[in-house]
Amino acid sequence: MAEEPRTLKSAFQAAEEKRLAVETSMTFPISQEDIAAALGAYEKCVQIVDEISLFSKNESLEDIATSDLPYLLVPYHLAELHQKVPTRSPIERKGMLASARGAYESFLHRLDNYSILSPQDTKLFTEYSEDATGFSTISTKDPNARRNAKIANFKAEKELKQKLEYMRRSPRYLEDGGDEEAVRELNLANIALSVHMAFQGLEGINLETEILAQAPAPSMSQHTTSQEDERRRKESVANNDYSERLDAPLQLQAGLRGPLLSKDGKPLRPFTLVGNRQELQRGVFRPGHNLPTMSIDEYLEEERRRGGIIEGGGEASGRQPEPDEDNIEKADEKTMKAREWDEFKESNPRGSGNTLNRG
Repeated sequence: MAEEPRTLKSAFQAAEEKRLAVETSMTFPISQEDIAAALGAYEKCVQIVDEISLFSKNESLEDIATSDLPYLLVPYHLAELHQKVPTRSPIERKGMLASARGAYESFLHRLDNYSILSPQDTKLFTEYSEDATGFSTISTKDPNARRNAKIANFKAEKELKQKLEYMRRSPRYLEDGGDEEAVRELNLANIALSVHMAFQGLEGINLETEILAQAPAPSMSQHTTSQEDERRRKESVANNDYSERLDAPLQLQAGLRGPLLSKDGKPLRPFTLVGNRQELQRGVFRPGHNLPTMSIDEYLEEERRRGGIIEGGGEASGRQPEPDEDNIEKADEKTMKAREWDEFKESNPRGSGNTLNRG
């Protein structure tokens, strides 16, 4: 096994390689072992920085060597990795978010001590210090203003990334053999982008914490092992509550077991009357489908009686019934109706009612 790096530079390089491996990983979800290895490497860097007292509150930005500026980003990378750790329950996720919040705060506090934060970032850090859990990069509640602020944040992030990418491609900004002032400018640009992303991360932690607060509490521990499941199964077998059969009959409750009647013929528990032996026998030897209870003619007669069948229509509706010559009353009724109609036509000749077109 290779010897673990002891110098801060070698430890930081090893941590950076592991972090880049996590960020460029094509697997989803990201391997927990890779994230844990990167976290351990950066925690080793934090330990070495504390041991050698690399940063002090009594110093200013000019007192920090150019080669030591990248070490200011160690807490920021720790916070990013904590947010990527996969968890199984809301409780575990809350713990990871708390660790990420602590790392972000350590990162911003150190930069504030060295007066590295810009005036806008200093204002945001002051707002966060006053209300950490309610912090937001967009303080207004106006939808239009929030939309414009999000667009401005996105543009600022894009400009910082483009500037950083351009500086990394230029030979002047190479750490080995490049101009020291250019390399220092590159490190400060990287820190500025990290500050911007740190405030975005703190805002995301607050939003996620609000969602996790609404999650229901787990009903039982999620760390159930196969040994515990086997132990519960054996206990169920011992108590006669377990069976390998999928179609096992329903078990009676503990208080309803035992004989149905006493020696004197008195019922000892509730029961249901299911009929005599003949009814049970008829229920066994019968078709699986319901048999008809009436014939088709009986059914149609019953529907006709209830008025469910409409008669008439078709060719039968156009046939006129033949008059009954023996029905004198019916014949007189038709004769009187014809006479009344003739009298009406004589008293009201055709066109007598049309007075508008007369000259």
